[in-house]
Amino acid sequence: MPTTARLGATALAAALLAGAAAAPALADTASPSPAASSASSSASPSPGVPAGLYGKGDPQYDGVWRQSLALIALRQEKVEPADAAVQWLLGQQCEDGGWPSYRAEGTPCTPATEDTNATSLAVQALTALGGHQQPVTRGTDWLRAQQNQDGSWAYNPGAPGDANSTAVVLNGLLAAGLDPATVSAGGHSGRDGLASFQLGCANAADQRGAFLYQPAEGVPAGANTIASAQALLAAAGGHLPVTTTDRKDTPPKALACAAGQNTGPVAPADSAEADAAWLTGRLAAGGQHLVATTPGADTTTPDYNSTAWTVLGLVASGHPAEAAGAADWLAGNAYPWAAQGKNGTDPAATATLVLTARAAKLDPYNFGGANLVQLLLDSGPKPKSAPAAGDPQATRAPGAAITEPDENSGFSAGWLIGVGLLAGIGAGLLLSLNRRRHKTAPTTPATPPAAEDDQPEQDR
Repeated sequence: MPTTARLGATALAAALLAGAAAAPALADTASPSPAASSASSSASPSPGVPAGLYGKGDPQYDGVWRQSLALIALRQEKVEPADAAVQWLLGQQCEDGGWPSYRAEGTPCTPATEDTNATSLAVQALTALGGHQQPVTRGTDWLRAQQNQDGSWAYNPGAPGDANSTAVVLNGLLAAGLDPATVSAGGHSGRDGLASFQLGCANAADQRGAFLYQPAEGVPAGANTIASAQALLAAAGGHLPVTTTDRKDTPPKALACAAGQNTGPVAPADSAEADAAWLTGRLAAGGQHLVATTPGADTTTPDYNSTAWTVLGLVASGHPAEAAGAADWLAGNAYPWAAQGKNGTDPAATATLVLTARAAKLDPYNFGGANLVQLLLDSGPKPKSAPAAGDPQATRAPGAAITEPDENSGFSAGWLIGVGLLAGIGAGLLLSLNRRRHKTAPTTPATPPAAEDDQPEQDR
């Protein structure tokens, strides 16, 4: 079904062709294609930020995470990244195979600071790049060694497991070609570990299918937005980058609970569908975006990250139609999240949107008017090569420059300019035909025009 923004785009096109409306103001500067501007895409990192790293912010907590996401997204777009960017990621791996969030050059590895999330993302990035089987195998071996006895994974080794970390680890294992059902500890597989966080028939009806972050003694189990969003991709058997799978013709199925059925985990066959149904309901209730549900979080502020991961998970689970509205919403509203942080472009956010746009079959070179690929390239070292792709009229302006901030956006600045050009051509043809008609018109009086009520409706 067309979104409000796409219907609005159609109406605007008609108005332009009729000469009755002018296009809204667009950004002044058009972004060149990656190939055309690769010479100027080498960002100057802040003091203390390695030259091979994407982004200018302090990498202490997200260096490996954001580098891995950037490399996955750029590889998806057929960009060959700089050797320095790949070597930086390889250099962060510890001798035991794990990756920390970040370690400064020359700093020895500390096993307690290695984390499963960074390691899994690095595995996915190196798998996507190809040619790095040895570090990938060392990384997955390390992940397997950190599995808890209940089948789950924690952020740092030795801690209780959580849904987010377990899901992200499963993404890495799947990317490397491993079946999480066969990766086990204490008699519990990775699938069992993930299932332990999903809310089933024992929970309130409006919670069923969602995932909690981590059970806490004395605290009622409650659905967690980002845990549910990240768990969906793993429950669907997916990893980054996401490609469209077999499309299901029906909406995701909510968890069916028979009378008296209130124990036991959600069956693996029902897990992704139940989570997708819960997330789809939350999107509909929130105007096609999610808000944070973490205790203490501002529940009125959009959660861009959860919304993007939900799109990725819905596409992977076979529900791209249910993902379309959220993808459009991100196109119209997520530019500030990607590009207007305190350190400028956030490479992790931008890369996530590139992956989201492509999964939803939208254009990351013109995502609500923003050239996300160029933004990402500009945040790091000059690539070895990049295709000349995308709409040359795409800008780095937010989609909100074209639509209202709370409106879905699936069309772009370049699209509007194209329509304007079409309108100009049409106007020129009409003028030419009108002049020709005046030159050849008979001298007899013309028939008076029909009254307005007699004109076809579409011509009024």
